[in-house]
Amino acid sequence: MDSHLLRTLVTVARLGSFSAAALELGYTQSAVSQQIAALEGELGAPLLHRRPVGPTEAGERMIEHARLLLERMDAARADVRRLSGPERPELLLATSPLGLDATVARALARVREAEPRLRIRVRVLPRRAVAVEVAAGRCAIGVTDGYTAPGGPLALGDLGPVRQAGLGEQPCAVLCPAGHPLRRRTAVDLDRLADASWLDASGIAAPLADLRALTGGAFPAAAGYEGQDATALLTLCATGHGLAVLPHTLAAGTGAPAGTVALPVRTPRLVHRREALFTPALDGPARALLDALPRGG
Repeated sequence: MDSHLLRTLVTVARLGSFSAAALELGYTQSAVSQQIAALEGELGAPLLHRRPVGPTEAGERMIEHARLLLERMDAARADVRRLSGPERPELLLATSPLGLDATVARALARVREAEPRLRIRVRVLPRRAVAVEVAAGRCAIGVTDGYTAPGGPLALGDLGPVRQAGLGEQPCAVLCPAGHPLRRRTAVDLDRLADASWLDASGIAAPLADLRALTGGAFPAAAGYEGQDATALLTLCATGHGLAVLPHTLAAGTGAPAGTVALPVRTPRLVHRREALFTPALDGPARALLDALPRGG
């Protein structure tokens, strides 16, 4: 029985949503559906009701077993690694798509200079999944991002022992395609744009649900983007598929498509914030990286 299938089952049941589980695990929604179907086929019983999503009686029993099996497997991996020890020191960094910037890359370089034998691995995950990986002990340190009022911190929910350290904030902007009626404005108020056409891309842009909560506006989604590639999102915005609230440096940077305009967000007060996530019990390489990261915010 594949442990990945068991982990997917437990995650879908905990979140009550195939799409939310896909975001947390870093899969597509169709991949999550296929994994659940494969597990149900192997066991010969339905494990989840689809509408609404929830465990069947057989699913409840399987989830109990799955949790125990996953805990034992994680413990077994940790024991073996502790006894055998890696051939060379390793640092695994979990990061959201907009978490890893030049300052983080330079910090990684400084850590490698101090320990040339260090093997660095970077795992790109959805924002929330970064916090989950660090909380579960599968990554020693993570860098995530999000949109919040100035001064943060990011609202990441109950993360147990995980601590948050600000790595900096920057203003937000609405990416406006060439020819859009807004393009000549010098700044925008989001509550006045609540009825515009928006691109739902919560993996990179400010989630529309957050904009609705901030302003009380509708913010209808003209199109959706479920990927983690910022360049693809910029292209969709530039070709008129909808507006998006982004970090100003991304919306106005050299990578933005020609002709687009980054309109600073005037109200509500909103910034793009990046944070390091870590637990108190850091090993040497992870502690060195945390110390090398420039703090701010």
